[in-house]
Parts: sequence; C-alpha cells; structure tokens
Amino acid sequence: MSDELTPLANDFVDLYVDAKQPRGSETPLVEAFVALGAQVRVRVWPTRRGPDELHWLFLIALPLQSFLGGFGGRLADDVYRRMQSALRRTPSDQAPGAPRPVVLQDTATGARIVLGPEVDDEAYRKLRALDLARFRHGTLRYDAAEARWCSVSGDFASEGTES
Repeated sequence: MSDELTPLANDFVDLYVDAKQPRGSETPLVEAFVALGAQVRVRVWPTRRGPDELHWLFLIALPLQSFLGGFGGRLADDVYRRMQSALRRTPSDQAPGAPRPVVLQDTATGARIVLGPEVDDEAYRKLRALDLARFRHGTLRYDAAEARWCSVSGDFASEGTES
C-alpha cells in the first residue's frame, strides 16, 4: 500500500478495550489500523462500576488530523469500509437495545468524537467536512434528528453545533 493510501503511516494508535470485552474482540480494529500503516498498542481499560462505568466499547487515541485529514476519494471509502467492517465483526457483551459507541480521541488535544449507531454514511461525510480546529476540546456527537455534529459537555448537554 502506498503512503498516499496510508494516512497513519508511522503514527501510533492506542486502542483501549473495556476489560469486560472478550479477549481478541479488538482484533478487527487492530487489523484495520495496521492496514492504514499505523502502529497499534492495545491497552485494557479496568472495569468500572456505578456512575464511572464505561459507556464506550472501544476508545481509540490517534492523531485525528492525520486520520480525518487523510480522507478523500478512494481513501475515505477505504477507511470507512475497514472501520465499519471491523466493528461488525467485533463481538460485544452489550444488550441489543443499548449499543456502546466507539470513541476517537485526538492525541494532541484530547478532543473526542463519538461514533455511535446513529453515525451513517452521511454523518461520516459531514465529519470529514468539519473544521475540527473549531472543536479543539470536548466531545463531538452526531445528532441524527438535526443531521449535524454537536459539541457537547458531559454526555448530552449542548455547547454549540456544526453541520
């Protein structure tokens, strides 16, 4: 694969896995990122109970500018296809009615992007078009009802929006 098709070449991706996930559940995601040229470090996040219980399936810490900035044409399709395929093959212990999202976290700023079940092809297209410099901290979630990415504090309170 050429460097043109590997936006994460020579970058590190830290993949945090919930300790309750079955061993090897992260393998499809690791393979997807390795195919993009990244060096992947898998880390197990300790089990938490009560209000501190994890609400995500995987947290992926990576240089978001390299990852999202590399989107375009064939590359965007390739990355999106690999991520979606990896997530479909990933077993989880979650109840069917309560899917847990995957979270991308920027290694430079700590900003997070929540990729839940509401994130479809159109949401990914809008994510690629976002000026992420406007969202250097905090969390972005996709509001399917409004069809736009929203900056949130905590889990649900809105700070601002971008479409």
